Amino acid sequence: MKSATGKAQGEEGLRQSMSWLHTWSGLIFGWALFAMFLTGTLSFFRPEITRWMQPEIQAQAAPTLESVALAQRYLTDHAPDAKRWFITPPTEREPLIQLLYQVPKPKPGERGFVRVKLDPHSGQAVQGRETRGGDFFYRFHFELEMAFPWGRWLASIAGMFMLVAIISGIITHKKIFADFFTFRPKKGGQRAWMDGHNALSVLGLPFHLMITFSGLVLFASMLMPAGILAAYENPRQYTDDMFPGFKVTAPRNQPAPLIELAPLVEQAEQRWHGRVGRITVNNPGDAGATVTLTRDAADGVSYGRLAPYARYDGVTGAFLEGRDELSPTVRTAGVIVGLHLGLFAEPLLRWFYFLVSLAGTGMVGSGLVLWIAKRRQKARAGAREAFSLRLVDGLNAGTIAGLFIAIAAFFWANRLVPADLPGRPLWEVRAFFTAWGLSLAYAFAFPKRKWQDLLTLAAASLALVPVVNALTTSRHLGVSLPAGDWVMAGFDLTCLAGALLLGWMARKATRARKAPAKRAARVPSPSPSEAYGPR
Repeated sequence: MKSATGKAQGEEGLRQSMSWLHTWSGLIFGWALFAMFLTGTLSFFRPEITRWMQPEIQAQAAPTLESVALAQRYLTDHAPDAKRWFITPPTEREPLIQLLYQVPKPKPGERGFVRVKLDPHSGQAVQGRETRGGDFFYRFHFELEMAFPWGRWLASIAGMFMLVAIISGIITHKKIFADFFTFRPKKGGQRAWMDGHNALSVLGLPFHLMITFSGLVLFASMLMPAGILAAYENPRQYTDDMFPGFKVTAPRNQPAPLIELAPLVEQAEQRWHGRVGRITVNNPGDAGATVTLTRDAADGVSYGRLAPYARYDGVTGAFLEGRDELSPTVRTAGVIVGLHLGLFAEPLLRWFYFLVSLAGTGMVGSGLVLWIAKRRQKARAGAREAFSLRLVDGLNAGTIAGLFIAIAAFFWANRLVPADLPGRPLWEVRAFFTAWGLSLAYAFAFPKRKWQDLLTLAAASLALVPVVNALTTSRHLGVSLPAGDWVMAGFDLTCLAGALLLGWMARKATRARKAPAKRAARVPSPSPSEAYGPR
């Protein structure tokens, strides 16, 4: 009997410890995690966001071999002295030919890489308005718009805390799956937030574990470099061994014509029974030129840089080396990273990624609000609220609601900032951070109304994105829906759906603010004897 009692006490003590760990590991980096989750959710549609933000560009994908021939012709004319060419053939999601080449002598302070997009039918360079597009959310997701490597380190540490919070949350909740089917929003306060937090957590629990762990695996070489440093004197050699498809080969400094690339692509696609995702040409126009073809990441779950590759002599076309099948270790690493990025996902699965990741965003946000709800429920009636509660609540409102306002401001800036303004992408980013910063300031300046006002503004801002699009471009819902242009129409409709969700949340926040006053009005005033107690 004593051992059973001691075991029960031990389990309860473990849960209490895990509850403490879950609470504080989620709070310390909760605001960064919320931003990482939400921007990561948007990153699943990174190409589509970029296409919406460049409405001048309209193109349809063309056959790969024709596109490769056009790309080679353009680079031969415009970048014959480049050290390397990178060619990405068009796809349904990214219908333009993507080119990147490295100039031989970059100017001081420049990286020396030039990006160009070609029409896959004409081979002409296509120039839309300059924008960070979906890449902004993608980079912010793991770099937090900070200089290398500090942003990646901060994101990785936040990811570690997230993994600890998930595991400790599983241990803490004895009836976590039963609680998933228990949602009592009318109870209000701590109980309602706890039910919502549990439901959102369990809804995508396997996904949340996978996405957090795989995100840490992505930066394993940065977080745990000891093994690499012990095995390699030169870190470049590790990169070449890990990603042989991106190996840089040396020139011979003897001029020689480059072989036609299209037949090599056709040969590789027949060999793999799949698409070529990238073509890398080292030292074009040199006798030491090599052509490396990498299989398209969308052909399988495994990440593209760990995918099969084939390297050919750039002058004779002779096969030099390659990898058709991945080793179990490389395949495992590639699948873990590929699951995180979701590049393989077709539209239906991609929307599933989006919705479950959005639930993860809600899980983090509801956890932050729950921290406040718990402590307010325990506070004495009429007592002055602690500074820590006011601080966390202000950060919650400014971060959660403010981030949606910032995202809407980013899209607004894309349409309203003049297309020919120098440094235009920087102004989009400035609009994002200015809106976010003003939201945080408002949350502390008007603490009683912060949630309802900021959520209302967020809903209105997102709802007006399609309106601004209609006023500034010809590719609005009235045109895109009848034409079946689902990139433009889907973006506008998603903004409207997000506005409806935020509007519902604003309404709930308004009711929650008015509820305490109503309850106080219903409570009868105490009689003198009740007020002062027995004499």
